Amino acid sequence: MVESKLTYEECRKQRVEENKKRMEELHLSKLAQSLKTSSPKSTPVKQGKPRARLPVEPSSVPLRRSNRVADKPPPNYKEVPIEPLDRPRSYYRSYQRRDLLNRVYASDEVRQYAIYRAEMLQSELESDSPSFVKPMLQSHVTGGFWLGLPVQFCKSHLPHEDEKINLVDENGDEFPTKYLADKTGLSGGWRGFSIDHQLVDGDALVFHLVKPTEFKVYIVRANESEDENEEEESKKNKREEKTKENNEDLDVAHLTRSAKRLRASKK
Repeated sequence: MVESKLTYEECRKQRVEENKKRMEELHLSKLAQSLKTSSPKSTPVKQGKPRARLPVEPSSVPLRRSNRVADKPPPNYKEVPIEPLDRPRSYYRSYQRRDLLNRVYASDEVRQYAIYRAEMLQSELESDSPSFVKPMLQSHVTGGFWLGLPVQFCKSHLPHEDEKINLVDENGDEFPTKYLADKTGLSGGWRGFSIDHQLVDGDALVFHLVKPTEFKVYIVRANESEDENEEEESKKNKREEKTKENNEDLDVAHLTRSAKRLRASKK
């Protein structure tokens, strides 16, 4: 047992000596020493007391401005809310803020039926002037009041720069709006039109471009039931039938008078 331990110790010492000789032959110790001496010494950073800064009043510091605007009054960057298109604030005072948590969404059937009736109305308009149907969503009639228009329609028929576009309802009332060409939609002024006409989700509007910057707008209400429309159509048919009967009576009376005059002339 002792002989095996001595043999192991002797072998280990022999390996250590061989490793030392190899390191000396490769000059590894000198290389390590040269790397230590060549590394720069880090100097400690002196930490002084922080300097106390005195508060500077904005009025005492001159503004650095370009020579082109030096003789002009300084700009005022205070944010002041401005109503679009110079509308008075009293214009919106009568409008009660809608409860966005209690939004009423139109069903798919009601929405599709309103679109169908709007397309039927669109087919009766003059084909010389372009038009399109726009179904109303909650974002159009509540909250942000932003109305995006069909992109292709805007590129083909509307100005390529921001412009004022008038919306004329069926009563002839005009509502100026701000058209944003890059975003292809109406921003300022659309809120007033939506509130005045009490638009809701599911309504369908027909926009008829009668002038380069003027739309005639027809509103198809989503809350108008099919029975009401059928009743109105029935009344219209009855009026037409009555008119036709009156015309037939007039024709018969005219023929009777003509026959009497003919018999009188023969006598």
